[in-house]
Amino acid sequence: MSVIAEDKNGMQRDYWFTVARDAKSLESPEAVGREAAQRSLRRLDSRKLSTRTCPVLYEAPIASSLLSHFIGAVRGSSLYRQASFLLDHLGKPIFADFVRIHEQPHLKRALGSTTFDSEGVATKARDIVRGGVLQGYVLDSYSARKLKMTTTGNAGGVHNLTIDPGADDLKALLRRMHTGLLVTELIGFGVNTVTGDYSRGAAGFWIENGEIQYPVEEITVAGNLKDMFRHIVAVGNDVDTRGNMRTGSILIENMTVAGS
Repeated sequence: MSVIAEDKNGMQRDYWFTVARDAKSLESPEAVGREAAQRSLRRLDSRKLSTRTCPVLYEAPIASSLLSHFIGAVRGSSLYRQASFLLDHLGKPIFADFVRIHEQPHLKRALGSTTFDSEGVATKARDIVRGGVLQGYVLDSYSARKLKMTTTGNAGGVHNLTIDPGADDLKALLRRMHTGLLVTELIGFGVNTVTGDYSRGAAGFWIENGEIQYPVEEITVAGNLKDMFRHIVAVGNDVDTRGNMRTGSILIENMTVAGS
């Protein structure tokens, strides 16, 4: 559900949705509508920010985009074309040392669960990143042959990719960040998987003393994915399970926020 909210300063919109393999796990229509309305109302009277560097906290529903960029860089098709900023990084640290990213293809009722990939290769649970170190690539049979490696059962994509959560919920992460930007929406596709350069339009909330001060819009968050991955400070326990990439909110130590 998408909702438009309006006051004397203009209009804002936001949305919410529910999805599950088991109908009993779906949120009620009333709950979805209420969340969509609240998210739209809290964006009223948004402001712009001046350009600065600060910590950035990605809310869980959009933090999965960071995992998508990572998977795009370790996908076989990117590697054999030499179109990835993570070429020749197997066995090397690319994330903070507490980060574990793994596939769980056999979770009951999860959206990415499957016993075999789109080529019929059996799937299995495995670590792609452990201790911050890249343990393996994401390969189908063709890209595996091109790289003189073995398929990882990922024809058609990954299966319930999960970054292990920490102990903090979103409120605790805001307190830990203290002052910075909470990003709740991303706009555009300014990501270069060859160089890792990252620049995307964003909206969200400015945080001071660990609390939301006001909504912000018409800003850009920028950095390089290598630096962003290495400077992940924490992963929240507010895991969003409504997709194939399962993550809580992700706090990054420092990024450039470009505004007016």
